[in-house]
Order: sequence, then C-alpha cells, then structure tokens
Amino acid sequence: MLDQLLASGADVATSGRTPDGKLIADLVLTGTQLDGLVAKGAEPLQLIQREQDGTARYAQSVQAAKSRVGAAQRAAADTLQFLSAYWWTTDGRTFLETRVATTAVFDPEVEITVGWRTADGTTGSFPLQRFEDAGEYQYHIASPQPVPAKPVQVTATSSLGGVSRTITPTLWPGATPPELPEGYQHDFVDAYMTPVDIKARVARLARQYRDLVDVVDLPNKTQGYRRTATTYVGDPAIAAVVVESVQYGDQGPNGWQVRTVDPGKPNRPARATWRDRVLTVSLATDRDGAVISTTDQVAALIGARFPQRFTAFVEDGSAGKVMPVAGPARMSDGLDAPAGVPHKPWTVQALRIGAHRDGSRIGVLAYSQEHAREWATPLVTLEFAERLLANYATDEETRQLLEDVEVFVIPTVNPDGANYSFNDANFQRKNMSNHCTGAQRDPRFADSWGVDVNRNYTVGSVFDGYVGASTTNCLSGTYAGTAELSEAEANNVVDLAAAHPNIRFGMNVHSYGGYFMWPPGAYAMPGRITLPRPSTEESTLFQASAKRIVGAIAGGRSTVTWPSRTGPVADVLYSAAGNSADQLYYELGIYAWDFEIGNDRWNAATGEWEGMGFQPPFPEAHAESQEYADGLLELVRVARDHEELLNQ
Repeated sequence: MLDQLLASGADVATSGRTPDGKLIADLVLTGTQLDGLVAKGAEPLQLIQREQDGTARYAQSVQAAKSRVGAAQRAAADTLQFLSAYWWTTDGRTFLETRVATTAVFDPEVEITVGWRTADGTTGSFPLQRFEDAGEYQYHIASPQPVPAKPVQVTATSSLGGVSRTITPTLWPGATPPELPEGYQHDFVDAYMTPVDIKARVARLARQYRDLVDVVDLPNKTQGYRRTATTYVGDPAIAAVVVESVQYGDQGPNGWQVRTVDPGKPNRPARATWRDRVLTVSLATDRDGAVISTTDQVAALIGARFPQRFTAFVEDGSAGKVMPVAGPARMSDGLDAPAGVPHKPWTVQALRIGAHRDGSRIGVLAYSQEHAREWATPLVTLEFAERLLANYATDEETRQLLEDVEVFVIPTVNPDGANYSFNDANFQRKNMSNHCTGAQRDPRFADSWGVDVNRNYTVGSVFDGYVGASTTNCLSGTYAGTAELSEAEANNVVDLAAAHPNIRFGMNVHSYGGYFMWPPGAYAMPGRITLPRPSTEESTLFQASAKRIVGAIAGGRSTVTWPSRTGPVADVLYSAAGNSADQLYYELGIYAWDFEIGNDRWNAATGEWEGMGFQPPFPEAHAESQEYADGLLELVRVARDHEELLNQ
C-alpha cells in the first residue's frame, strides 16, 4: 500500500516499523482520504498534528502485504548477518538498534529475534520486523530498544533455525556537550518567524554586520502570496458555475460580483454584461418564459464574452443542469493574511557570510523551508547565521571559520507557501503556483494547489521515470509541476549554487523525523534502481562527516539521530524524485545532505517513541533550532577540514 501511495503522489512525511511488524507511514490527510484508507484496511495509530492548530500529532500505519511461499522454503534454515548494531545513551537511558539480513529473502513469514547481554550479565531479547522498500527485501529492523546498560553482545536467531555470529555493538555518536568559550553568543530565536519576519531579520543582520555579510537578491521572483478571485454562482449542492478572474485577486478582482437573472420575458437569448464591477448573466428563456440556460452554456458564455476578465467552468456534478437564478456572488482570492503580508511577487534573499566574500574560500550552502509547513527550519538556518556573525569579533574559532569558509544561507526557499501555511492552511507543503485545470481549479481544492518545490529539480525526476512524485495529479502533495525547474523557488537554489562554484558543501533543512541523509535520493521501478551511488571515497566522506555532525547535534540536549535514519535518502526514507540534494550533488558536484529536524522523542511513561510534527509547540521548535544550528556549525568545520586536507 505504501508503494501505491508513493506512486499516486501521496503526502508522506516519514515511514518505519512498529514492534509488532506493521508498516508505519506518517501521512498528511483529509478526513475523506483517511476514511478511504481505513476502508482499505489501514489502521490509524497516532494523531501527530491537527491541520487547524499546527500542534497535534498524527500518524498512519498499514499492515505490510505478505505473500506466501512454499512449505519447503519455510522449512529451510537461513543464514543471518548483522548489517549494523549500535548503542548509545541519551537522557540517562541506553538504547540499542540493530539491522539483520536473512538469506531467506523470499519467505515473508520468517521471524528474527535479537538477543542481547549487557556488561553486568543482564540478558534480554526483542523481535525485528521485515523491511521491504518498493517490493525489495532490505533487512529486518526494529525501532531503538531500551536496554538496562551498555550492551556487549548481540546474537540474532530466526524461526527457520538460522543463527548469526555473536558481535559487539558499536557506540553510535551521542551526546558530547559543547565546550563553548565564555561569552559565546547563541539563542537568537524566540518565536516562529513568518517570511515577513525573516525578511526583517535579514535586513537587520545586513545593517548590523555590514563588514561580514551581503544580502543576495535571488534572480527569480516568486508568484507572491496571491491567487485569482473565484466564486460559486448558484448552489454547489444543486447546480452551480465557478467563475474565476484572469488577474490575481489583489489586482482588482477581489470584490467583483457575479449574478444570474431571469429576464422575465419569453424567447430571450442568454446575454452577459459587465458594468460597475458586476458581471450579469441574463439567462435564456423559452416561449413560456421559463429559464432554459444550462450551467454549461452559462460557463461558455462568460468565457467567450469576457475572456480578458473571466474564465468559468461547471462545478463538479452540475453539468447539464438548468442554471439557477442566483447572486450577486462576491469574488475573492480567499486569502486570510492580515495587512502587512505583501501580495506582490517575492524576491527570495540569501545571506552571504564571511571575512572574504569573493569566492576565494570554500563555500557552504544552508537552505530551508522548501516545504512551507516546516516552520522550525528557518529558525535553524537563522540561528546558525547569527551565531557566526555575532561571535566573529569575540570568539577565535568563529573568526577563523569565517576566514577560511564562505557561508551562504537561504532561510526560506518557499516564502509564498510559508505565508499561506501561517495564514490559511497550516499543512500547506507546496508553493502557490496553481497549474490545475478544469474541475481541479474548484476553490474547494485550494489547500491542495501548488508545486512541491523539492520535487521540481532535474536530476532523478519523475519526468525521467523516477519514483516519488506526481506529474498527473496537481492536487498531490508531491506534485512536481509542469516541467523540471518550472518553479522560481527551485531555480533560485540552482542559480545561487551555480553562480558560486566555490560552494562544495550543502545542507537542505527539512522537518520532521530526525533523519540525516545524502544522495542518492531517488530510484526507478521496477527493480529499485537508484541514481548512481557515490564512489567509495565519497561514501566514506558522507558517512564520516555524518557521524561528526550528528554527534554535534546530540551535544545540545542528547538528541540522537538513529543509525537507521542516517544514510542515503533512498535507503532510509523513500524515493524523492527530483529533489534538490540530488541536483546539487550530481549536477554541480556539491556534497549535499538533508536534515530532517524534529527527532522522535522517547516517552518513558508509555515506552514509545513519539513524533514531533511540522509545527511543534515553540519550546520544542526552539530546542530543535539550537541543536541543529550546532550541526550546521559542524558542517562548516567539515568543509574547512576537507579543504585543508586537499591543500596538504
């Protein structure tokens, strides 16, 4: 079912396994969509977050499809191998996570159990669950399991009689409290920040630190926080036409009115007139004076008579019905932002930070909020940027970093969608470009319009046959647009990186789930054929750097990024066709990573891991901003050390 959801463009946040073997997927759904999935056998487990308040929790799980194999295959013994076994301690509690592969890959019924022993001789065990991706067996795994002390031995056994060799788990990067010098400044964010707030913060930093930062106006203006004006003429439950303005609502059409009238005389043709901001359609009548105009005829008449002002279409379910006398109906773009939120095209801005802002130093790019609803992500990049600027004059290490490295920061890639998320629909993922046609332009679908910016790039895209986006359903959460790089927001990221070839390292900050990932981020089906894997040397750099960075993140409040959530996107999350990290890596040769901030938190009372959501209560978002800013600072050190190694 997960494969089907991904193929259909479903809005999937994270995926994983429960201890009892079910496949879990965090989905963003309407009530109707949930009812449809439940009818197919899906089982709701946890409400992570409600759309209307941005603070609740929601998750969705389904039973993984299992196929039977012959009795002979089930009876055969198998060979087990540990792919990984890591342990760590956080908040005074020790956790163990293992991945085990079986040679009995065609037997979906095989059960694998991991037995453990700690240094004091305590023993225990826990079951693993089969993990398949795109129909391909990967391994058996479970969420990190609490153990009473440091585990010194683990052994895997299977229901078919297989036994692994006993190994010693490895310590995973965990909490190493940062050694900050006296007077080191941090904690610069104290509330969620809208795009208007972010623009003001960027301007303030440019004024305050003019010797260290330039503001780069990116070349592709976005559509802006605006939409065309629409209205229903008639009753959608009975018969109605949707009338839409050609111009955006803020350009004049907001407040226009549309009405249909009965001429009150027999044998009258249908007529449409425009006067004093009112569109009047006088309906046709028969010889007895009865109205005979249909909804289809009225829609066609409006479009033909005033093509420079209006388009019109029949509301779903109203085709062929007699058009009612209705109105006047007021047209509106439906946007709810208060005064102060501009509607005009938006200039996306980047901060260029460094003592030498001339391309002579290795560059690092950090960018966030490709997905509008991920409110905490700009807090990470702005906290990171301001730490560099504020501490340059007083902290020797910061000063040396900005002597050696040039840093580029785009706090909000998708400001239009972010404005919509803050003011209209919390769960808005996409931008505000509306490429829908026909009945999908019905205003009842307004919260589903837009393009997923992180599916609009050219490498490994759905247009090239890769999985994890949609080109046919404009209402899909992962709609990739009309073409590769059709959207200004994606072009801005590419243009900034291409214009500064000294950028060799990049980090795309998303939420939520606590992932740390790198290319390849997409695969094609059948066969789960990924984009080319990095070379052995590059894979080593990705992995070694990841351990440094997740170790830095853990230093803040002991937040550990799980080993199973650290690795290539296509392996630890899902296929994300046309994402920006693949674009930067394969097209521009940049070592590109993805954060998914908002790690699951262990609830000791329930003994469960709990998701944080896109817009957690601000204290949680604040904590995420601080620990992941630590991670971005470590990325700058990684870039500096890499450059020094190359120059030796």
